[in-house]
Amino acid sequence: MDITIRDAAEADLPGILDIYNDAVANTTAIWNEAEVDLANRKAWFAARREQGFPILVAVRGRQVVGYASYGDWRAFDGFRHTVEHSVYVRGDARGTGTGKRLMKALVDRASFNGIHVMVGCIEAENAASIKLHEKLGFRTVGRFSEVGIKFGRWLDLTCMELKVPKR
Repeated sequence: MDITIRDAAEADLPGILDIYNDAVANTTAIWNEAEVDLANRKAWFAARREQGFPILVAVRGRQVVGYASYGDWRAFDGFRHTVEHSVYVRGDARGTGTGKRLMKALVDRASFNGIHVMVGCIEAENAASIKLHEKLGFRTVGRFSEVGIKFGRWLDLTCMELKVPKR
């Protein structure tokens, strides 16, 4: 599969929207229960850009098949060198290495931007995402029990961290 990883452009937002809404409707990767519209993703995109946070896309041909970003972990000055990230891959591109490539590029961007720690908070039964993060050097630092609910069931949250390698 020929995948290109690059910075997202506003023209990529319909593809990002589709991936996001699929995750909302069909997975516990996102703990929101309501799908969003394109205006929501435009506002999210503008806010990330304004704050200087990256949004990367994985593109196959002209199709967005995944995206990754990071933002504030906690919005207090003392935490400014720590970010929380997200990575989402379209259903037909899962298991192809797309998520790994996006994550590697995001870690590289974090290193370039002087980020010290990346935090990932993953639904505890999402073994594929946890395994991906472990392969990239993340370590589990905690698990919160029944802190969220989706599809009528309580969810546990696994928290992982990576001390970002310096460039």
